[in-house]
Amino acid sequence: MASQSMEVVAKALEQQMLQSARIVEEKLDGELEKLERMDEDELERLKERRLEALKKAQKQKQEWISKGHGEYREIPSERDFFPEVKDSKSVVCHFYRDSTFRCKILDKHLAVLAKKHLETKFIKLNVEKAPFLTERLKIKVIPTLALVKDGKTKDYIVGFTDLGNIDEFPTEMLEWRLGCSDIINYSGNLLEPPTVRQKSGSKFTKVEKKTIRGKGYDSDSESDED
Repeated sequence: MASQSMEVVAKALEQQMLQSARIVEEKLDGELEKLERMDEDELERLKERRLEALKKAQKQKQEWISKGHGEYREIPSERDFFPEVKDSKSVVCHFYRDSTFRCKILDKHLAVLAKKHLETKFIKLNVEKAPFLTERLKIKVIPTLALVKDGKTKDYIVGFTDLGNIDEFPTEMLEWRLGCSDIINYSGNLLEPPTVRQKSGSKFTKVEKKTIRGKGYDSDSESDED
């Protein structure tokens, strides 16, 4: 009885696969037939549209690069923050401190993503050089990523809580989290974050208070060693 049920399920699945393959084949045949019906003038216009799209994409790429996209770089002071975010539609700014170990972890991931996502500007700013800005943006935990869209701070990634709360998270996890805030063009499934495996014996961080120019900041790093 069980074997008969399995055979019925198998046949149903086979029919479903054949049906799906038939639909795809018919769609491809339709596209090919459409191309075959085109005359030379129509094909030429199609070619011109594609070339125009390529030129437009290349021009956009050059514009991004001219504005500092494509590389992860540090800005000198908080005064430079405002023209940087005004100049680009999407900006990720890492508020860091030299002595915080987790900031160095973020640096590695952000350097990779800056090259991959030219549509977004990736910068970093030392909180010790930005007391006014960190207070204005209410940044209390280091590291913090400020996600700026159209000149306005849209979201924050505070510490590693959204990244699996471990130091060994993959770059794909940060990429997914940025995609959730629509600060990058994310091509994956936003409903399914990358899997993060926690190593046995891995330690979660203790929050330590540090003072920067009279202001209290929480360190999201287990160690503040350089």
